[in-house]
Amino acid sequence: MQIAVESMKKILIIEDNFEVRDNLAEILELSNYEVHTAENGKIGLKLVRSIVPDLILCDVMMPELDGFGVLKILDKNPIHRSIPFIFLTAKAEKADFRKGMNLGADDYITKPFDDVELLDAIEMRLKKSEELKKVFDGSPSGLNHFLDQAKGQEALTSISIEREIRTFRKRDTIYQEDDFPKRLYFLASGKIKLVKTSEMGKEYITDIVNEGNFIGYQALISGIEYTETAVAMEDCELSLIPKEDFYALLYNNRDFSTQFIKMLANQSIEKEEQLLSLAYHSIRQRVAEALLKLYQRYENEGISILRDDLAAMVGTAKESVIRTLTDFKKEGLIEINRSNITILQPAKLLNV
Repeated sequence: MQIAVESMKKILIIEDNFEVRDNLAEILELSNYEVHTAENGKIGLKLVRSIVPDLILCDVMMPELDGFGVLKILDKNPIHRSIPFIFLTAKAEKADFRKGMNLGADDYITKPFDDVELLDAIEMRLKKSEELKKVFDGSPSGLNHFLDQAKGQEALTSISIEREIRTFRKRDTIYQEDDFPKRLYFLASGKIKLVKTSEMGKEYITDIVNEGNFIGYQALISGIEYTETAVAMEDCELSLIPKEDFYALLYNNRDFSTQFIKMLANQSIEKEEQLLSLAYHSIRQRVAEALLKLYQRYENEGISILRDDLAAMVGTAKESVIRTLTDFKKEGLIEINRSNITILQPAKLLNV
């Protein structure tokens, strides 16, 4: 029975020796992999951009661009950085091994290699990559699984896996603007608001974070003070991850760092949209956008939020928010029961 090409894992071989390249391709094709080949580093990089392989086998010593150069260039792209990378070399010197691993290689196989050893190494790296690519399920056990998988590499075996759990009550401050970060926070349960204060003392809510998300990582990565204050909107449980553990993962594990680069990129896009909304949208539009954002955060359930907090999200006076909510209620878009808001017509609210 043939296996569909779509179900095959794509492997790119970058090797200047034709015989070695051809032999590798034959072995991998017989093992049901979709194989692509390149005779030097420059051609290999072009193929990476076009096919985005699941794993790369790359010779170290090559003309045009050597294996170290290929890995350095791949490391600059968040998408390509997460591709498992195995070096192939006839040189077994420790200096080359150390240089390759320091650059972020996942494995190092010396030529001539044993077929079974090669296939085992590929299978193990693909399996580990798949585990790290799985959607993070947002649970404390999911956090532990995510971190423990990342810590599976030899360079990270000394890192402690213990993580303190701390409870915060409603209105408790988790960290404050201008404080220096000491740890990474993971929200296991509850909801948190991130608040920025202007020079005039006015508060603006930049985000509402629900369970299954990290907070405080922007300042931790940048090595600067917090630019926002994190406050519990209800009783919360947070996992406290030591700064040293986070740094070790971030700087030594490409899959882990890729996750956080994606999170930072998504947050940057969201903040940009938020600024454009404040600049160009009417109060009515901004209230609609805030309600839809909360609708997603609260997973389509009733929204429980103080009018002061909603006004701080929208960037306007509480009275203006109350008037707009009353209009939305009259139009049948929402239902209001004291502090709870239920979205009745999300599609029509989106049209606002």
